[in-house]
Amino acid sequence: MKQFLHKSMAFFMASVVLMTTSSFAVDVHYCGDTLVDFSFMQQVETCGMEKAPVSTSCENPDLAVKSCCTDKQIVKEGQDDLKVSFDTLTLEQYLFVASFTYSYINLFEGTESNSIPFVDYAPPFIERDVQVLHQTYLI
Repeated sequence: MKQFLHKSMAFFMASVVLMTTSSFAVDVHYCGDTLVDFSFMQQVETCGMEKAPVSTSCENPDLAVKSCCTDKQIVKEGQDDLKVSFDTLTLEQYLFVASFTYSYINLFEGTESNSIPFVDYAPPFIERDVQVLHQTYLI
């Protein structure tokens, strides 16, 4: 039960982080007050009414008939402040990172020379073989 609880909480927290950091946009096309189409990935399909010829009146050429169609785009921006950049670190933090990296890399460094510390000393002289003297043989 405890393992299931841990896995479900981890999945929930990962989902929250993913949803808060992702950005998306929704394109919506209205014809009057009626929703015609919406899309997450591509341009919305139109109803064809916006291509109607715009007529101008002879009395007032500045007054033009507007189209009844409107396009709206709803944008949801995600968070970008989750990653700490290295230009905001202080001198003490730089010093800690550098010393930690240096000590961690040198922690696993082995010796490169195969030095034998007793190469200058002669082996002891054996006057008699003790195993043969006591007749004890290791099998």
